[in-house]
Formats: sequence, C-alpha cells, structure tokens
Amino acid sequence: METVLEVFLNIIIFLIGASIFSFLNVVIYRVPRKLSFVSGRSMCPQCGKNLKAIDMIPILNWIFLKGKCRFCKGKISIRYPLVELLGGIAAIASAYIYGYTLQTVLIFAFFGILTVTAFVDYDTMEIPNEFVVAALIIGVFAFFAFSDISFLSRLAGGVCVSLPMLLITFLIPGAFGGGDIKLMAACGLFLGWQLTLLSFFLAVLGGGAYGGWLLITKKKGRKEHFAFGPFLCAGMAAAVFIGTPIINWYAGFLI
Repeated sequence: METVLEVFLNIIIFLIGASIFSFLNVVIYRVPRKLSFVSGRSMCPQCGKNLKAIDMIPILNWIFLKGKCRFCKGKISIRYPLVELLGGIAAIASAYIYGYTLQTVLIFAFFGILTVTAFVDYDTMEIPNEFVVAALIIGVFAFFAFSDISFLSRLAGGVCVSLPMLLITFLIPGAFGGGDIKLMAACGLFLGWQLTLLSFFLAVLGGGAYGGWLLITKKKGRKEHFAFGPFLCAGMAAAVFIGTPIINWYAGFLI
C-alpha cells in the first residue's frame, strides 16, 4: 500500500513540475519579445489562435497532436515537451533528495530560473536582469533554509567566480558577458563557494567541448562568440543535484 502511495505522489509531483515548466515555456518565448507572460492567453506562435486547456496538457498534448498545432498544423518545436519533461524530473529529484520541505521548493525554483535563463540566453545571447534578480532572491532565502552551507561560504560563492570573470573581461574585452558575471554572483549566494567553483569547472568543460565542435565543423570562427550562459546554468544544475558526491569523491584523492 505504501509503495502505491509513493508512486501516486511521484506522479502528482511530476505533473506539478511539468505544468510549472509548461508555464516557463511561455516565459522563454515571451520575455525576449518584450511580451507580458502574466497576462494574455496562450496561443500558437504561428497562427495566433488562442489555445484551450486541452491544448496545453504537458507532454501528452504534443505527442497526441504529433508535434503540430491543432488549428494550423504548424510544427511545434520538440523543445516544449522536453522542457516540461525536464520540469517533471526536476520536481521528483528535488523531492527525493530534500523531502517535502521548503528546501525542495527553493531547489526546484532555482532549477526553474536556470532553465529559463539557459534557453533565453541560447536564443538571444543575453541574460535579462530580471532573471538575475530572481536568482538573487532565491539565494537570499537559501541563507535561512539551508544550514549545511555557511554564511561565509555563500558570500564567498558570490565572488569566487564572478570576480575573476569580471577581471578577465577587463583584460580581455568580451571574454564573458555581463549577464554571465551577474548570474554567477547571484547564484553563488545560493550554492556556496565549493559548488560554485565546481559548477564553473563543469561549465568550462562543456563550453570548451562545444566551442571545439563549432570550430571543427566550421559553424563559427575563432573570434565568434556563442552563448556561455547555458553551460553555466547546466553546471550549476549539476552541482545542485550531484555536486556534493563529486566533491567528496575528489576530496578522497587528496587524503
């Protein structure tokens, strides 16, 4: 009976997470276009038809409609159900690690901010200040909700990566975007210095591999830039969920 209840709760948690990230899809689409995401009905971006509730069932609606708009049959990007799936998985992972607590809510909210930031930066090469402020607010709440990371560690997390990024940018103009620097400062308060350093290390690995692939395939030249924010966000997301085991594993080699 207990197992059945756990499965049911996980399904509910998954659906809540997928539904919230379905809304974040709206944010990802509207913010770069300077449209309000708190007013106005959801609509097909191609034909402009208002969507009904049945058209907005996370994941399943995209599958049933075979990735097409019910009205104009225009193609709907697979990004939409993938973001919703990501939200469901993030919700379950957060609840599994932190239980039914305020910590779970903050972790999930932080992951949501990272997701929106990553996709908007990928699309526009810009990180809106609103997302940085949202990350900062979550970071301030983390001071009170998480006791395993000290106050000083969080303060150090705010500068241990962002300050070197700023100095490097002064020396090499364009090395990092201002949004990247501000994002790492805000998120560092949430992560603490250890996870912040780890997330930046993972971002450099991922970004370096991606940059190398772009050069090899000649999709970009040596002096052309690509969005680094998605790699920072991916590194921080990984640090949140598996960062501590990675750090402990690495520390084992130093003992």
